[in-house]
Amino acid sequence: MSSVSEIRGRLRIGSATDTGRVRDHNEDALLAEGSVLVVADGMGGHAAGEVASGIAVETMRELVDRDEPTPDDVTGQILRANERILDSVRTHPQQRGMGTTVTGLVLVTHEDRAQWAVVNVGDSRVYRLVGEGLTRVTVDHSEVQELIDAGVITPAQAEVHPARNIVTRSLGAPLRHRPDIWLVPPTPGERFLACSDGLTNELTDEQLREILQAHPDPRAAADELVRAAVAAGGKDNVSVVVVALDDADIDQVPAGER
Repeated sequence: MSSVSEIRGRLRIGSATDTGRVRDHNEDALLAEGSVLVVADGMGGHAAGEVASGIAVETMRELVDRDEPTPDDVTGQILRANERILDSVRTHPQQRGMGTTVTGLVLVTHEDRAQWAVVNVGDSRVYRLVGEGLTRVTVDHSEVQELIDAGVITPAQAEVHPARNIVTRSLGAPLRHRPDIWLVPPTPGERFLACSDGLTNELTDEQLREILQAHPDPRAAADELVRAAVAAGGKDNVSVVVVALDDADIDQVPAGER
């Protein structure tokens, strides 16, 4: 497997979102089309966080019909989404203060072969499951992550730190840094999870791994991850996208599961 089209035909994708038990509306937005898989967590409440996340997702949707996008295309769309959010605020001053995280993965062509481009701005996350090992691909842009990096607190302390929900980068403000992007070679049998922090604030990484292991079908896994997060408290909107790269020939996968 080396081309984007070959790998795209072997993907199975599931997604789910829920408002949760506390919020009165859902400011998350997600995209799971083709090989463009994105989660955006809007911020700003009635300052229209859902508008910001929607703009981010619709801008990333423009990559769906490109046969072989590049890493630069992915970065460019993130930067374009930020400009569109800023333009919306200029046109609608009542939206001032809105913003969004954005994270996800896009199948791209780099150096004549297919790669996953994992992109992130904010504290939504992408995880990768290979065999029994779950690893976090992205790095949070948050105050607690900076404290962890500085050795001030441990990851366990970060989970209950009062500043754990404060992000240091988001779309909706002039970006001082380009979006983080990682290139990951596709591996047959792997699965990726993209999610808003409504999932990771309720479930531990070990719980995420157990649910993904117990539900090989991406749609069933997405549904169960959201259900478990809501059952655990549901204090925020919860959105997930799960993608699996089959290690069997695509012709052996039932059409209803593609």
